[in-house]
Amino acid sequence: MYRFQVRAHTQTGEFIAVVGSTPELGMWDINKCVPLHTSGGSYPLWWTEIEINIPSSLELSQEQKIQYKYVRFNVDGTVQWEAWGENRWIPIESDLPPTTIIVEDGWFGWVPPFPYGYFQEPVAQKPVTKGNEGLKIVVIGSSVALGCNSWLLRGWSWHLEQALQEKYGHILVNVSELGAHVSRTIERFPLVIAPEQPDIVIIALSLGNEGFVYCPPHQRRAVQRHFERGLQQLVKMTKEWGAMPILGGLYPNADYSLEHNWLLRDTHNRMLTWGVPMLNWLDTIDDGAGRWKPGISSDAAHPNSLGQRLMFEAIDLPIFDIDKNKLIQLKQRSHQKQEVPIYRDNLGFHVFACPEEKSLRVINTSKNTYTIATYWEELQAAIQSKAGLLPGIYISKKVEKGTLPYFWVREDGAIETLVNIPPGADIEYSAAFNLFSPKSSQILHYDGLLGILKESDTTLRVINESDDEYNIHPMWKEVRNALKQMPEGVYEDLIEPDLPFRTMMIGKHGLESRVKVPGKSSVIFEYKCKLTDISRVAIIPLGDRCAARMLLYKMEYDGPAFPFDLTRSTNLGDVADMIENGFSDMWNPYFLHYNHDERRIYHGKWSGLSFAHEVEETDDPLNDMSPVYERMRVRYSARSERFWYTVKKCDEALFVRTGITDRGYVINLLHKLKAKCHGKPFRVLLISPQSSDEFAGIPNVLHYNLEFNPDKMYDDLGYWMYCTDVMREIIESLGVTSKNLFWCPPNPPKD
Repeated sequence: MYRFQVRAHTQTGEFIAVVGSTPELGMWDINKCVPLHTSGGSYPLWWTEIEINIPSSLELSQEQKIQYKYVRFNVDGTVQWEAWGENRWIPIESDLPPTTIIVEDGWFGWVPPFPYGYFQEPVAQKPVTKGNEGLKIVVIGSSVALGCNSWLLRGWSWHLEQALQEKYGHILVNVSELGAHVSRTIERFPLVIAPEQPDIVIIALSLGNEGFVYCPPHQRRAVQRHFERGLQQLVKMTKEWGAMPILGGLYPNADYSLEHNWLLRDTHNRMLTWGVPMLNWLDTIDDGAGRWKPGISSDAAHPNSLGQRLMFEAIDLPIFDIDKNKLIQLKQRSHQKQEVPIYRDNLGFHVFACPEEKSLRVINTSKNTYTIATYWEELQAAIQSKAGLLPGIYISKKVEKGTLPYFWVREDGAIETLVNIPPGADIEYSAAFNLFSPKSSQILHYDGLLGILKESDTTLRVINESDDEYNIHPMWKEVRNALKQMPEGVYEDLIEPDLPFRTMMIGKHGLESRVKVPGKSSVIFEYKCKLTDISRVAIIPLGDRCAARMLLYKMEYDGPAFPFDLTRSTNLGDVADMIENGFSDMWNPYFLHYNHDERRIYHGKWSGLSFAHEVEETDDPLNDMSPVYERMRVRYSARSERFWYTVKKCDEALFVRTGITDRGYVINLLHKLKAKCHGKPFRVLLISPQSSDEFAGIPNVLHYNLEFNPDKMYDDLGYWMYCTDVMREIIESLGVTSKNLFWCPPNPPKD
């Protein structure tokens, strides 16, 4: 069964049909053509399924292929054939599995030189056994390695599989994935490679899937650097698994510019120097400008069947002529470290490099501290010319007090970071990809720039390869969930534990604190204690306006919003009543009234409550408030859930209220908070421009005679930052810092 499908734009009453060289396709008789179908959900795709009698077709066709064209039937009955010239065609196949072949024909009127088709259902592969001396080879790559856009996915890897089985008795397994890039491949590498236990791994990825084609020009070098580091990392991982790596070469893209081509060639030439065998097909398929040669591609990113065949024919098959003993020797040599002297002085300072491992060893037997810096030109020149360092971060597994455990290498191979080397030091710095190997760590998260590695049950390493500081927090779902794999507890920066946001709290639902990692750095977090060993304080704003929320935002102590964060609640009695009633009527449409002139929503039950951020530009509040009501229901019910989750789960609550109030309202609030906190310790921080004598002697209440004006903050950043500094001093004087702050998740788990 064949499913012919093509995309075509039509007018009402028009339809598409197919006619061709077999009886089933009408023998080129337009009156016997086969109509195609479409539907509202699939248009402009048209399709039909046809059973073609292969024996009959073989008698009719000496060329061993079925030829056909699509035609458009107009409303008036006239027929429009698609482009003159070459017919579409598909090869006649024998011994096909009992599943439909989808013939993907692109667009009406555009006839490709080679067909593209694939089985509708996965086809079970016939079991293949190795010869006596055969090896197992695994291909891990992207769509081109899968054979996409070639007939029945018979790409270069399929041709290679046939050739290696016949010539050497090797077997080949393809675990490539559509759209794969280096970060995704690193993530799935242990999952798909370990079960296969290969002798050889072919790593076949492209710059195109890294966003190289369409990223802004100023980002192209960063993408190139990221891709090369990822390949090096995969090579290292392959060796760690005990297999021999082979690199799939780069290939063109029809959308590459002159600069793309220069960078493509730059990476290609660098890959040739890595000491790893490469399937070098670039010159065979490249037109010299980074694009495909004419007639060998099906779209900008993919070769057609001919292009895939040319890629296979460019492979030097003898690189696979390896017997078991030779492979063992190659593996042994790959694990033998060859250090090269780079620099030395007469006082005992020595630098060695291992180009194969991409590592640099620094030894200081003198009594002096040495500083590696950009201005040490003699040392930098030696490193640039002899060490072969890749651009990116280099990390020391051994952490010593007073010594920075990482440095950054620039594009030109020089060390950019200022690094002090104390007397008696013997430190080896290794390219970051070496730490991603299975023997070194477990990858919990990697997005190409930020890597989070589990080195043991008590140690986490966070690597930031970007230029900017990374802000890791519980609202980052992927990171929060990734850290579930670590034991619950408090983890601190091993080198600088007292810096803000260098304490990582991990609970049973993952990350529970905000953590900051500087650009071009590596931070080690070590287990310190159980979560129950510290008292975590939640900061919960209680209105009057959004000043508290704005200040916590600048302090970076903010998390997902609470009920009073983006409202105006001028009456503290209303606030106490809302808390007592569980916020149940806060978003009740019966009490909500829209004031068009002020563009605010006022509350009928609590007169001091109003909302200024709920009506959006696309709303029509004068005629239909239902979208606004529904949006408020979703928002404020979620904020209410966070409020109660935080009150229940924190060890201590610090409620913050700005705006003028009176003693009676405060005492009323305390009574209601006490009932809701069920004996949990809490304090109320009042900040308002009035005398503190008003609140003297009230237990658990602290008052500051200050005014934080949110309107002025919006207009004057300097004033906003001044208020933030004052607020930070107050909060820290109460013993609350990033080391003991309770962070509420955006979607509190239902315990």
